[in-house]
Amino acid sequence: MPGITYVQGDATVPQGKGAKIIVHVCNDLGGWGKGFGVALSRRWPEPETAYRRWHRERAGNDFGLGAAQFVQVDPYVWVANVVGQRGIRTAGRGAPVRYEAIADGLAKVAARASALGASVHMPRIGCGLAGGLWSRVEPLITERLVNRGVEVTVYDHG
Repeated sequence: MPGITYVQGDATVPQGKGAKIIVHVCNDLGGWGKGFGVALSRRWPEPETAYRRWHRERAGNDFGLGAAQFVQVDPYVWVANVVGQRGIRTAGRGAPVRYEAIADGLAKVAARASALGASVHMPRIGCGLAGGLWSRVEPLITERLVNRGVEVTVYDHG
């Protein structure tokens, strides 16, 4: 049975063969430009452009907490913009991470990964600017991806 593999490296350069989905967590405000999103934009402009359009046109689509948008950036690589953060971190307010939204987004990632025969790659999603705890996110990844047969690699930059 697959599990979570932890590696040192850059999640924008996913390791292995075959189709790959890179997952990251976005906010529900349409804001992009900090955290892992910056690294993605340096490598490919398409995920940011698609996310901003998705937010701008949200009245007519599924944009919102728990949604996932898949953007193909290479023949075998997709980026999953998962809306798992309500707002952004500001002084005096709690962490913007929304674990249930991450879980819902990961279920959508699992379905797409299964359809593509893809592995999933990510930094420690929801634990940077979103302020989440890995001890709460990791079980969601196990439940929604690993237990459904999806191979997952988590990258620690450094």
